[in-house]
Amino acid sequence: MSRAVLASANPGKLRELAALLEPFAVQLLPQAQFAVRPAAETGTTFLENALIKARHAARHAHLPALADDSGIEVEALGGRPGVCSARFAGEGASDEQNLRQLLAELLGVPDEFRQARYQCVIVFVRAAGDPAPLVAHGTWEGSITHTPRGQGGFGYDPVFVPAGEHRTAAELSGAEKNAVSHRGKALRALVAMLESDGYIRTP
Repeated sequence: MSRAVLASANPGKLRELAALLEPFAVQLLPQAQFAVRPAAETGTTFLENALIKARHAARHAHLPALADDSGIEVEALGGRPGVCSARFAGEGASDEQNLRQLLAELLGVPDEFRQARYQCVIVFVRAAGDPAPLVAHGTWEGSITHTPRGQGGFGYDPVFVPAGEHRTAAELSGAEKNAVSHRGKALRALVAMLESDGYIRTP
């Protein structure tokens, strides 16, 4: 496999996933390059949404497709925003609006109750009707700070402090984040599956 379509319009995801796949000479192309409109994320789990997006992109781009669905789960909010992380402040909300909504709902919650985790499910389908998609999962534990810090990353990174760190995810370098993040863990697990099945080779 030398090319695959990424079922996402998120430039941050494309940047992170392309960097992680670069050593394997896999060209990851955004679905917009094929005029693929985003799929409606009607699933109730990260896995359901990832599969919906991957199959949709593969069907229209006629290429193998990679999709992830990820989000942040905050214990004080009963696991919200979860699968609704990208639209926590409403449909079409920006990262900044979602982040402000999260901080507003956590206003007054003390540090010891601000635990959170990023979740990521990445799937790979060989074609839209692939009966046996490859599925990988990654988790990144941490907590939510009271104010945003850092200019890197995307989404909730400016308020997410990984366990054992004093910096937010947005204050980590791209390489540091990829080494420990939920998406990095999930993609490395997926890469191992792709290698095992002969789709890619270790450089």
